[in-house]
Amino acid sequence: MISQETLDKLKNIGLNLYERKLYSSLLARGTATVGELSELASVPRSRAYDVLESLESKGFVIINHSKPLKFVVIPPKDALKKSKTILTDTHNNNLGKIDKFIESDSIKELNNLYDQGVALINPADMSGSFKGEYSMNMHISSLVDDAKDSIDLMTTEKGLESLEENHFDVMKKAAQKGIKIRIIAPITKNNRKIADKFAEFTTIKNISDNTDELELPVGKLTVIDGTHTILGLTDDKKTHSSQNVSFWTKSDHFTDNFAKNTFEMVWKQLD
Repeated sequence: MISQETLDKLKNIGLNLYERKLYSSLLARGTATVGELSELASVPRSRAYDVLESLESKGFVIINHSKPLKFVVIPPKDALKKSKTILTDTHNNNLGKIDKFIESDSIKELNNLYDQGVALINPADMSGSFKGEYSMNMHISSLVDDAKDSIDLMTTEKGLESLEENHFDVMKKAAQKGIKIRIIAPITKNNRKIADKFAEFTTIKNISDNTDELELPVGKLTVIDGTHTILGLTDDKKTHSSQNVSFWTKSDHFTDNFAKNTFEMVWKQLD
């Protein structure tokens, strides 16, 4: 029997329930037919063949084209190495396809369709939420990369560290293109070096020395080109990064009447 911990690790590397069941059964037999594995793993025979083919494509088994058809298991360590190679090759191949797509005329066609669709809706409808810092950081990077005029960020102590880890390079490139970048953050002994790095190409103000006296808000607020707003909804001191929630909108009303005004209010108070 395979322990639950090992089964969970197989799940983490991309094997679904039926794949884990059939792979475990095949490990115990070395080689077997579809029917034998279906019965042994309690996987419907109608699904077993497709699942075993999937395992073969991922590098965990080899098909023996005998009669009847049999599947042969690969030693686990070799299977994991083979699977890693397959994933890397597939990833690089897909990246190449995406790069070619971006440079093709097809992207213009899709952009034209997007522009037509967006023109028909209220900007306030261009809103959504993100769960987890990974999703939020992906969106911020995309917006920063496309910024045309300004990037205003108010963040937390941990948030400044996250900015450096996830967005430093793209923000530096934006500054080199002439985009005005302002940052408000608590600057402490823990992130002083990070703040100094950002100060080389942004204007950054320290909110930590003034918060109690002025009763200023401290949280995550990003305003890009005075159009996009990203608002952090959870406390990153109390919430795991995978559970952090943020809100994004392209609403002119929200951005003009709340986000921009809030940032400017805090910015002026720190003079």
